Amino acid sequence: MNGSQLPPLLPPSASTISGELDLLFAYITAVSLFFTVAIAIGLGVLAFLYRRKAGDPIPKQIHGNTALELVWTGIPVLIVLSFFFWGTDLFFRMRTPPADPLEIFVVGKQWMWKIQHQEGPREINELHMPVGQPVKLTMTSEDVIHSFSVPAFRVKQDVLPGRYTTMWFEATKTGTYHLFCTEYCGTEHAGMMGRIIVMEPNEYQAWLGGGGGESLTAAGERLFSQLGCATCHGDQAGARGPALAGLYGTDVQLGTGGAVTADEAYLRESITEPAAKVVAGYDVIMPTFLGQVSEEGILQLIAYIRSLGTTTEPSEPAATTVEEADSE
Repeated sequence: MNGSQLPPLLPPSASTISGELDLLFAYITAVSLFFTVAIAIGLGVLAFLYRRKAGDPIPKQIHGNTALELVWTGIPVLIVLSFFFWGTDLFFRMRTPPADPLEIFVVGKQWMWKIQHQEGPREINELHMPVGQPVKLTMTSEDVIHSFSVPAFRVKQDVLPGRYTTMWFEATKTGTYHLFCTEYCGTEHAGMMGRIIVMEPNEYQAWLGGGGGESLTAAGERLFSQLGCATCHGDQAGARGPALAGLYGTDVQLGTGGAVTADEAYLRESITEPAAKVVAGYDVIMPTFLGQVSEEGILQLIAYIRSLGTTTEPSEPAATTVEEADSE
């Protein structure tokens, strides 16, 4: 940057939602500046017109104007409502990923970002992704609260230990963009930075192909076997734990009554706290794997459970829980 150039007011805009967020930000800023100037001028004018004058110590009193009061109340209300509805629309669109996004898993750890792609490649402090394709991140932390922030995409999401949070975005331009942790997470917080590398789709596929390593599903299947989970979670009748085939995304009936959807959060809880939500018809016999399986291992187990096909002949009792399944 030469001496005549000024730094940009905002980071580059490189996602489908960033332009609209910038427009909303500009609108709120412009309205705020307008009313700040208008109120300041109004105060000055009124202070001058109604100042105390020699020979007339008490200025003329004004007893109100209903029409004027309705106007200066109604206009601000309409403006604030425009902020609310525009912001709400953007919020829900930012929180609702489109169908069939590219799913990538993120684990935050002091002081790095560990990235896992479904196809196998793993990265640290870098995330490769294709341009023009929605990407959904499922994130958790191994230690403290972090916050995954990509200024160029105008997205930021806290990453919490013990639970999953999600975010999605779609890049509109190829290039390399900053990745920051924006939640103070310890002495090396300032160094917890990375890069988002946006590539053309064919380049991204070539990068995936050269990444090597087993896929997330294959790693989960291997871990599932190592932990002996199939001992209880088989498809045979009379198994001590519910069958897992076709489980993901279904409603699980609980022994305490009610039901819960078998999503990532439920599967993780079933692995780490198997007694929290017990499937109807089963006893609590599964041990906890909290602290025994890493967050990356839990993600691998969940990927494997998600990959299982539907059950042709459900085991008895009805296979609905994953509590024990994932944990193992």
